Order: sequence, then C-alpha cells, then structure tokens
Amino acid sequence: MVPVDQIQLNFNPASLMLLNVILGLVMFGVALDMRTSDFKHVFVTPKPVIIGLVAQFIFLPALTWVMTMLIQPAPSIALGMILVAACPGGNVSNFITHYSRGNTALSVSMTAISTAVAIFMTPFNLTFWASLNPETSQLLTKIAVDPLDMLLSVFLLLGVPMVLGLLISHKAPSVAKKLHKPMRIFSLIVFGVFIAGALAANWSHFLNYVGYVVFYVFAQNAMALATGYFSALGVGLKEADRRAVSIEVGIQNSGLGLTLIFTFFHGLGGMALIAAWWGVWHIISGMALGTIWARHPPKEI
Repeated sequence: MVPVDQIQLNFNPASLMLLNVILGLVMFGVALDMRTSDFKHVFVTPKPVIIGLVAQFIFLPALTWVMTMLIQPAPSIALGMILVAACPGGNVSNFITHYSRGNTALSVSMTAISTAVAIFMTPFNLTFWASLNPETSQLLTKIAVDPLDMLLSVFLLLGVPMVLGLLISHKAPSVAKKLHKPMRIFSLIVFGVFIAGALAANWSHFLNYVGYVVFYVFAQNAMALATGYFSALGVGLKEADRRAVSIEVGIQNSGLGLTLIFTFFHGLGGMALIAAWWGVWHIISGMALGTIWARHPPKEI
C-alpha cells in the first residue's frame, strides 16, 4: 500500500472550481443571518468573544502543534491537523450551540468575527506552526505555499460572500430573511452531495487510509472542545457562554480546509483525509455533547 504521504486524491480543476462556488454559497447563506450588531457585540461585552477568539486562533493551533510533535503522525497528517486548527469555526456551530442551551448570540458573534479574522489568521497560523515542525516544514517548502496567495484565496472564499451577505442583511433585511433559510438548506445539501461524490470517487483511498486518521481527529477534536470550555471557565464566564465557546472552537470549517488542500496542496492524501473526517466527526461529537448539555440547563437560565 502506498504511504499516506504519497497518495493524492482524485480531484480535477473543474471540481475545485465547483467546490469554491459551493463554499462561497455556504458562506453567503450564513452571512445573510448576520447583522452588523453581531460585530458590535465584541465592544459591548468583549470578554466572551475575545477569549473565544484567543482559544480559536492561538490556543488551538499551538496545542495542535504540540500534539503533532508528541505523537508524530505522518507529515501530511500533521500538516492536515495544523490546517484544520487554523480554520475558523464551522457554520453548524450556531445550531449546535442553540441545541446545547448555550449562548446562541455569542456563538453567532464568534462565527461572524472569527470568519473575518480568519482571512488573515488562517494563512498565518498554517505557515507559522507548520514551519516549526521540521517534517511539515519540508512539505511547505516542497509545495512552495505562498502565504499571500493563500490570503487572497481565503479572502475570496470567505470575505467576499460575507460582505455581500452582510450588505443584503443590512440594506434589505426582509430580503435576507426570505433568502436565509432556503440558501442555507440549498447550499448545505449541495455541499453534502458534492462531498459524497468526491468520497465515492476516492472510496478505495478512504477505505485503505481512514484508519490512519480516526484517532488523530478524535483526539484533536476532543482537545478543541476542551480548550474552548476550559478557556472560558478560566476567565469566569457563565455556563451558557462556556458551552458556546467550547462548540465554536470544537466545530471547525473543514470545508474551507478541503478547498485550501486541493488548491495549494494538490489533494495531498493525509491532509485531505484529516479534513474530510473532521467534517464528519465534529458533527457527531458536537451533537453528542449537545445532547448531554441539553439535558442539563445552565444554572443561569
């Protein structure tokens, strides 16, 4: 069997373009439900949002780097773990937070702000932490990833759809309200169908190699959820806020990760498997944790 660092998933330029469009639609659908007040929230009650962003963009990437140095997975798997940790929160975090009886308003604020911050922090965290691991640094050098090119790519994938969605929600809130639910359902269904098709096209690779990444995704996701929760606990946030921060840090935008992997890393096997399995597992773990929390309302409520 070919080493996981040497496999490349089947993905042509037309498929990559389609994935970019779908991810843009997903982000646009999310942005339709955002308000400028979501960003103002950080100035009104800054502590919960700030600790969430610190856990998301500083603690999680740093702890992931430590994890890769300690357990030393294959270089492409380690690089995939660092990339996932560098991504912003996923767009299902708001639903799971609400289901968990967490602070949904805080979750929405964190999603909005972390997406904006990710335009700069995702390329920075990937190149910074990957360069500190000799194994992953070699992959970056070999593939010659330009942080500025990645910055532009992330801006086009996240920034442009978010700005368009915010403009509509601000200038035409009634239109945004009508479009939000259909757009979100449509984009998520299309994204799910696309991922299922990509998985089918690479089914043999998935069956042969998924066992390599299951443990790493499980461990990293558990660490992400714990990082969010205990960071919030450490600064004295309420239980509802802790749940929101935990889920926001534990639910990553693996769709963005996959797009960057196919754009800049030519579908490098270990990276793609990590991001793809994250996309499945973080929903399972998030809903499982949410079900437990839903049965125990926060004392503040």
